[in-house]
This record gives sequence, structure tokens and C-alpha cells, in this order.
Amino acid sequence: MAELATIARPYAEALFKACAASSGVDLAATASWLDELALIADNSQVRQLADNPKVTGEQVFSLITSVARSALPEMARNFLRTVIDNGRLAALSEVAVQFRALVNSRNGSSDAIVHSAFPMESSALAELSVVLEKRFGRKLNLAVQQDETLIGGIRVVVGDEVLDTSVKARLEQMKAALIA
Repeated sequence: MAELATIARPYAEALFKACAASSGVDLAATASWLDELALIADNSQVRQLADNPKVTGEQVFSLITSVARSALPEMARNFLRTVIDNGRLAALSEVAVQFRALVNSRNGSSDAIVHSAFPMESSALAELSVVLEKRFGRKLNLAVQQDETLIGGIRVVVGDEVLDTSVKARLEQMKAALIA
């Protein structure tokens, strides 16, 4: 079977072009419903149902749309039908990743995940955003994930770049220095 990235690319590009061609279509809103559909499609029970030859595409479509938190726009419904009809539900997560990359490329930004040992207040996150944007040289879309194993500090992941100022990382560095 072809790699998921190869399968997902035409779907992500087609959706991106359709959004760009349609006036009034918000790319952020599209990315949001696409992420939600990908999350639903990643559920093992949904996947198992979709892979069952006795279950029709319309049944899978009805299940996914009924589980979605809000009513899906017509573009989302049509896109989901296309993905299901072509048997590409397993690639939906990768479609969402590639679509977000296209949106970020257009906006000149990147997604960043901030791993923090403790919950972050919005004011601290805003200050951190300014510092990180200077450090990485581009606009960042920050998402925070709490990771208590860090003990303290933060770990920032932007694409394949990592900035780790956590206590855990410093302890690992000290351990390596002592062992050497």
C-alpha cells in the first residue's frame, strides 16, 4: 500500500485549492473541522466499522457526522463523502496535517507545541509567543500540552526544531557530563 503521505497529498491540495477558490471560506475554520474529522476517523472502533465490507459508505458517513460536535458545512460533508467513497478514511489524519502545512505556508507561520510542566496562563503564553517568534524567526501558532515529567521549564517543538529548557533536560545533561 502506498504511504499515507502520498495518498493524503492530493486530498489536502485539492481541499486547499477549493478553499482558496471559494470566497468566504475561512482556512482556519476548514482546518478546524478537518482536524475534528481526522480525530473521529482515528478512533479504532470507527476504523473497524469503516473496514467492514458489510457496512456501506453512507452508514460510515452518518456515523461520523453524528459524532461531530457541530454541524458540518457543505464543503466538509462533500469532502468527507469523497474520502469515504475512495476508501481513504485512514489517510484523513495525514490530510489534516498536510492541509495545515499548506495554510501555514500561505500565512508564513508554523505550528508550535509548548510542553510545560504546569498549566500556563494566557498572559505568560503571550509573552512566550513574542520571545519564541523572535527565536524561530516566524509567526507561531502555539498549542500547549502539559507534561509533568519535565519537572519545570518548557520544551518547544516547531516542526523538526526543538528548544528544551526543561529541568528534566538539564538533569539529563548533568547526568551525561558526570558519566563521561
